[in-house]
Amino acid sequence: MNKFEALGLKQTLLDAVADLGFENPSEVQEKAIPILLEGETDLVALAQTGTGKTAAFGFPLIQKLQAESRTTQGLILSPTRELCLQITNELKLYSKYEKGVNVVAIYGGASITEQAKQIKRGAQIVVATPGRMKDMIGRRLVDISKIDFCILDEADEMLNMGFFEDIKDILSNTPDEKSTWLFSATMPKEVSVIAKRFMHNPQEITVGAKNSGTDTVQHEYYVVGGRDRYPALKRLADANPDIFSVVFCRTKRDTQRVAEKLIEDGYNAGALHGDLSQNQRDLVMGSFRKKQIQMLVATDVAARGIDVDDITHVINYQLPDEIETYTHRSGRTGRAGKSGISMVIVTRSEMRKIHAIEKKIKRDFISKKIPTGIEICETQLYHLANKIKDTEINKDVENYLPAINEVLEGIDRDELIKKIVSVEFTRFSNYYNKSKDLNSSGPDRERGGDRDDRGGNSRGASSDGSIRYFINIGEKDGYDWMTLKDFLKDKLSLGRDDVFKVDTKDAFSFFNTEAEHTDAILAFFSDYKEDGRFINVEVSKSPEGGRGGGNRGRRRERSGSGGGSGRSGRSSGGGARRGDRNFSKSGASNSGRRRSSGGSSSSGNSSKKKSGFY
Repeated sequence: MNKFEALGLKQTLLDAVADLGFENPSEVQEKAIPILLEGETDLVALAQTGTGKTAAFGFPLIQKLQAESRTTQGLILSPTRELCLQITNELKLYSKYEKGVNVVAIYGGASITEQAKQIKRGAQIVVATPGRMKDMIGRRLVDISKIDFCILDEADEMLNMGFFEDIKDILSNTPDEKSTWLFSATMPKEVSVIAKRFMHNPQEITVGAKNSGTDTVQHEYYVVGGRDRYPALKRLADANPDIFSVVFCRTKRDTQRVAEKLIEDGYNAGALHGDLSQNQRDLVMGSFRKKQIQMLVATDVAARGIDVDDITHVINYQLPDEIETYTHRSGRTGRAGKSGISMVIVTRSEMRKIHAIEKKIKRDFISKKIPTGIEICETQLYHLANKIKDTEINKDVENYLPAINEVLEGIDRDELIKKIVSVEFTRFSNYYNKSKDLNSSGPDRERGGDRDDRGGNSRGASSDGSIRYFINIGEKDGYDWMTLKDFLKDKLSLGRDDVFKVDTKDAFSFFNTEAEHTDAILAFFSDYKEDGRFINVEVSKSPEGGRGGGNRGRRRERSGSGGGSGRSGRSSGGGARRGDRNFSKSGASNSGRRRSSGGSSSSGNSSKKKSGFY
């Protein structure tokens, strides 16, 4: 029996499930769908963003509708236009085999009269933002006095955005005997007030611990001086060549400023904040979903409703004022069963906030160091080598080969490889050659001595004698930091805390162990194959990884590319990231980097203004 069929869904919905490729219901779906199908009940469901909540209420709602009736039977309130449209589109896919079911989206920024016409034609389900719905009720353009179902999606986000009074007014226009389903990531006081006032003995389900963060997200913090926030942000981006991230700032002004500086310094960045027009916002979000923008700098309000599953990092350029807001920020990554990383850039005076968030989300933060210049150069070198290895050959190049061969005559293979790699590597090396240490000095936190999964010891340094290794498998081989750590522990028969600082890139990764394990690790991987391919492990050249071990375990038949997978995987979406504006000007190094408007007025590389990195 299909696992969705076991939940009680009818055949037309199961056909839609099959078309969508859903195989196994998520935890919130397994818990919510049977309850909602069983009877007329109110429900409070607490689950993180990205856990499949739309299907959890969408399938039961569609199954309970009377499709032959044209009256509005279900109202779904969501915090933003983006989420409103997303829910509408998903419900249309769920109900594709339901004859006569019509779903209409109601939101600001579009013609209110046209939306009213769509409802009058017959809409069993209305998905709306609170502000536009209240406006339509006031103008008597919509009647929700006879609805059977009211769903509050992302309830805590709506209330955080100031919709408390609007929601109360809207719910006051609905019948008492309706079923109310409230879905929320957290349970702040305002959500409890709504539940007590407008719900009758609701059943409650919780996915994970109440108000906690998801276990697919790794939480890291980096302590820097107040003036080093932006340089730290750039180093974190440079150390993660395949980054696809949301960078959170507290204010619209900071959001625009950071985005403009990133664009000026050659990064694929864009801004998302309340001063953008709806058209500008749509353009930015469209570019982000297409991964033309790799670093989306956003305010909390503007980022509400962003639903992109492949976000690798959330970077807290500044911590929010409310802990619940951090929960929503970190929930933008680690979605749909994937892992993600939430990074926080903090000053020493903000450390108390880290402790408060840890206590609230029931997750420990890992103290990490801002990468050094040599670490970034090493990462970018391997990234470049794998990019060259995976590049498809353009057939038109054949026409130029005779002349090129003549130019390169007399250069042997090894020297040619060194020259090709040096074209990019030298830029990073020169840029970071005299770069200063951005990490704030002094003890990292009040408690000390504990080591977490990825962060080494609590001081985050590898100078304690631990060894850093390079391994030629990464994300395109199906590994993230969790699964690679498990792989290493199982293969090497090491304990949970013996493998740490596991950092996965697209086609390679790094990890640390204590020096006592080095000989055994290099010996094990000296001739190890996985699916017919040699897995190379060697001691990293970075001093952060410690010294010792030499290059034992390296086989002579290795190519000079620094490893890399022979399997196909997702593209990195761009070349090595640039350290500053002058860096971007060099030749074709920035040819693959698109410049996004993102609402930015930056003049890009033509600016004479210094980048402020040093």
